[in-house]
Amino acid sequence: MKTKGKHVVPRQRGGWAVKTAGKTRAGKVFESQADAVKYARDAAKKTHGELYVHGKDGTVKERRSYGIDPFPPRDKK
Repeated sequence: MKTKGKHVVPRQRGGWAVKTAGKTRAGKVFESQADAVKYARDAAKKTHGELYVHGKDGTVKERRSYGIDPFPPRDKK
């Protein structure tokens, strides 16, 4: 199963939308950014995907990965 990223983006009419990467329409719309991030984080964890949180200007402010890392960092002992 190919994972899809979840993007939390501002809406032109106000509020915040959660969009799946590659889709044009929002999956869900929220009043606050915090509610949208909480929903998108849960969805990204379920699909082992990426979470991208955009600011009001549209730039990516935060990026999190919830997938299985094939190259985890080594312990420095």
